[in-house]
Formats: sequence, C-alpha cells, structure tokens
Amino acid sequence: MQKKDCFFLGKVISKFSFKGEVLVKLDTDEPHLYENMESVFVEINRNLVPFFIEKSQLHKSELLRVQFEDVEDEASAESLIGSELYLPLDLLPKLEGNKFYYHEVIGFQAEDVSRGVFGEIVEVIENMNQHLFKIDNEGTEILVPVIDSFIKEVNRSNKKILFDLPEGLIDLYL
Repeated sequence: MQKKDCFFLGKVISKFSFKGEVLVKLDTDEPHLYENMESVFVEINRNLVPFFIEKSQLHKSELLRVQFEDVEDEASAESLIGSELYLPLDLLPKLEGNKFYYHEVIGFQAEDVSRGVFGEIVEVIENMNQHLFKIDNEGTEILVPVIDSFIKEVNRSNKKILFDLPEGLIDLYL
C-alpha cells in the first residue's frame, strides 16, 4: 500500500499500559467511526506496515486506546510513539453537501459569486492557525482561507467550489 492511496488517520502519542497498549490521537471529527477497526497501516521508516488490532476503544473523546497484535510490552509500544497511522482512501466515509476532504477538492475550479472562475485549487495548506486553499490563476498563486461561510457550494459532479469571498480578497493577488 502506498501513502498516496491512503488517508492520515492519526498519530501514536503515548503508551498506555505495561501490556503494550498505545494511545492514538485521531484526526477526525467522528472518532467513533474508527473504534472497531481490524487493522491500520503504521508508517515505519517511510514504509506503510500493516498492524492488526486485537482491541480498541475510545479514550477521552478523540483518543483511541489500541492493543496491536504482537505489541505486548512497554518497549514495543514505546517504539511506536510518534508513528503515523493510515487507512486506505476507500474506507473514508462519503461526505455530502458542502463538507469535503482536502484531498478530494484538488483540481476543482474556484469560482466566486461576483467574479466568476478565478483559478484551480492545487493544494490545501494546513497551517496551525488557518488552513488555506492554494489556487493557481494562470501562474499566480491566490490564497483563500478555508472558512465555512466563504464556501457557498461544493459541486462534485462539475468539480467546482463556489465561494462568496470578501470584496478585494482576490484583487490582492492579481
């Protein structure tokens, strides 16, 4: 399995018990969807390695307490701390309406209600404070904050996002 065919699920942040359990910080708004997984891919030395799960349960909202097969002691669990977990893209729940995954809108046209089409989304930059759409306008980079109130429609069939942006935002770049 290659990373490009997967989505980031979370990261092992600490060991939990002397029996090899670990705590995973999930990167999701719906942690309960991932409580009963059979396996995950763990990134080790830039390779995705399948790990099978003996048991898991939610722990304090968005943490998942996991016991992996063959991870039976503190030392084994400790070696996983900081490792990123991935799942195949086809396991992502389908989103509807104006909800979207960042990877799925790459290549979408960006259109403003008053200005019309102003470029193509080439990346979503995940900054600590504010995530941004990076939009290419014939070689000129335009950055648009990922703010729900700016997004009027996500049209998957036409691969387009309709924005209602503050006046002058696009002009800052052109």
